[in-house]
Amino acid sequence: MNQQPQYTGWNRWLKSAMVERLKQSRKDGTFGTFFADWKWIFGYSRRYRRAVVFYILMGIASSTLSIVSSVAGKYLIDIVLQRNTGRLVFLALLAVAGTLFSLLFNSAVSRLSARISIDVNNDIQADIFARILDADWMQLSAFAGGDLLNRFTNDVNTVASNAVNWLPNVIISVYSFLSTFLVILHYDVTMAFLALLSAPFLLLTSRYLMRRLREHRRRVLELNSGMMSFESETFTNFDNIKSFGLADRSCAQMTGWQQRYKQTNLDYNQFSIQSNLWLSALGAVVTFVVFGYCLLRLWSGAITFGTMTLFLQQSSRLRSTFNSLVGIFPGMVNGAVSAHRVREMTELKREIHDPAAAETLRPLARSGLTVELEDVAFAYEPGKTVVHDCNFRAAPNQIVALVGPSGEGKTTILRLLLGLIHPTQGRVTLRAGEVAVPMTADTREFFAYVPQGNSLFSGTVEENLRMMCPDATDAQLEAALRSACAWDFVSRMEHGIHSKVGERGRGLSEGQAQRLALARALLRDAPVLLLDEATSALDPATERRILQNLMRACSGRTCIVTTHRPSVLSLCSRIYRVGEGTVTELTREQAARLMESAGEE
Repeated sequence: MNQQPQYTGWNRWLKSAMVERLKQSRKDGTFGTFFADWKWIFGYSRRYRRAVVFYILMGIASSTLSIVSSVAGKYLIDIVLQRNTGRLVFLALLAVAGTLFSLLFNSAVSRLSARISIDVNNDIQADIFARILDADWMQLSAFAGGDLLNRFTNDVNTVASNAVNWLPNVIISVYSFLSTFLVILHYDVTMAFLALLSAPFLLLTSRYLMRRLREHRRRVLELNSGMMSFESETFTNFDNIKSFGLADRSCAQMTGWQQRYKQTNLDYNQFSIQSNLWLSALGAVVTFVVFGYCLLRLWSGAITFGTMTLFLQQSSRLRSTFNSLVGIFPGMVNGAVSAHRVREMTELKREIHDPAAAETLRPLARSGLTVELEDVAFAYEPGKTVVHDCNFRAAPNQIVALVGPSGEGKTTILRLLLGLIHPTQGRVTLRAGEVAVPMTADTREFFAYVPQGNSLFSGTVEENLRMMCPDATDAQLEAALRSACAWDFVSRMEHGIHSKVGERGRGLSEGQAQRLALARALLRDAPVLLLDEATSALDPATERRILQNLMRACSGRTCIVTTHRPSVLSLCSRIYRVGEGTVTELTREQAARLMESAGEE
């Protein structure tokens, strides 16, 4: 059984569901968020206030000239009908000049708007890009890559457009509306108010339309983000999809996303059509009323044909400018929704910085640094501890191994060392003698990191290497490649170090990509080297040779490796097992048994 709607306050007499929705929208906080989003947008507009003021003045001048041209046209028609040619040439020139100058001003405004929009878009993107890169790892990892990309491109573009255009468009539209209304009022008071017949109805419905448009816009943007994430993930894992025979499944998933995209956008389109139909019908009624009134006044001889033409023209202009004012609100809604999504990026918690501590450690780092975990516990989610009571130490001139089953916390330990995440209990520090500093974003400069998987970027071999040391000489590049056992295959490539490498190392074997990543880490010349399964694709002999080269290349280097390979353990000064939520140091005997069992497996 359908529940009867509840009407409150004075609406108990009107019993209007629309009025009740409007009252509710005032209470649900929609407009508080809306204004906060727009306050943020105006923060960028203020940087370009001179250009915005010039934009407004040009728009007002264009609107004024358009009205002057229309009034001149009215007198021109009357003169022609009365066969009075005294001011014919002057009025004709005035009408033409007003139209031409209005077109020129409109073109200038359009050009200026485009230039400022690009500048604002670049400014916002630069700000957001820096914020994303400096965001807390835990918070940033909650966003899918496609969603971040969608916010960074589409949402920022929408915000930039609104930051430049919205206020000038409002002021210009208000000026055009008032000036047009005053012109009509000057000639006929009744006509002026007839031309405003649609205004009260538009005002009553605009708030409801704003809320509905905001909801539709949010759903469209969320779907676009999800679809972009799916596409990005699919293309990133292209090889796996083909290898696993998942092409048909991926195509079916794509079809599902397309169907949801189609339905969501059709719903948005249907709502827009219904809204426009209502506004157009209202405008048509007003047009017929105004036209009938003009015919009546012309029949009675109260106005001339030129005045009737002016009335009809300016009535249409009045309705058009009022519709433009109302139409600005959907753009405001879109801008606010996009601004809210972009603001979520700017409000992400920043990484922890301590440049003073890093500065203190920098002159001591050349003698080597010790990495320590003391009674450390960490949980990605409250109540779900990954590691607890962890103690770990790696000193200069040591290779220290982290071993254990996959998924037990080895990569988590490395993230703690890099300051990407921070312990919920205990301390993670870098030590040089008596000086110890906690891990932060600034201590990351003392680490060279080679992660699991392929970490190469598209470009040349040289460009990948110079990321870590832009000023490295060709001799230094070659030395790093030789230490990583990569020079043999690089030198045989058609263009040597200038040879192209595809995205994520496409065109290279996994072992070749790992050796280039190791060479890149060597060029950073950092006192601490972190290798996360970084030699898993190499044969044992090459692996041993590279690790020995890495330690020889820099006296005092601390090397920490995660590995499943028993061949690595014989080179290690210490071996820690990560498992069952803790870190346990193994004795030589325990390590030997671990190597033996690993060999048997």
